Amino acid sequence: QVRPVESGGGLVQAGGSLRLSCAASGSILSIYAMGWYRQAPGKQRELVALITRDGSTNYPDSMKGRFTISRDTAKNTVYLQMDSLKPEDTAIYYCRASGSAYDYWGQGTQVTVSS
Repeated sequence: QVRPVESGGGLVQAGGSLRLSCAASGSILSIYAMGWYRQAPGKQRELVALITRDGSTNYPDSMKGRFTISRDTAKNTVYLQMDSLKPEDTAIYYCRASGSAYDYWGQGTQVTVSS
């Protein structure tokens, strides 16, 4: 079992930056990918960024340029750097840990961008 725990959300003005953290505990060696997703009120959950076990990253076209995913393997932590934030980035941001036969989600962290 893997337990992802997000932190770092909060209120920020448009144009500002935030860095989210996702610390994973449990069967860390079984994780092959970790991703950040977000869900705004009334909208479906969407992928923001993904990083695989070998360090490869993947971003949907709509997320390229302002979001950067990275990791610290020594701390079992994945980060999401968010720059030039816009009000439409307001959402709950979730961390997901994926293995060959499982997906574990964190509880989410709220990001609110004020105009």
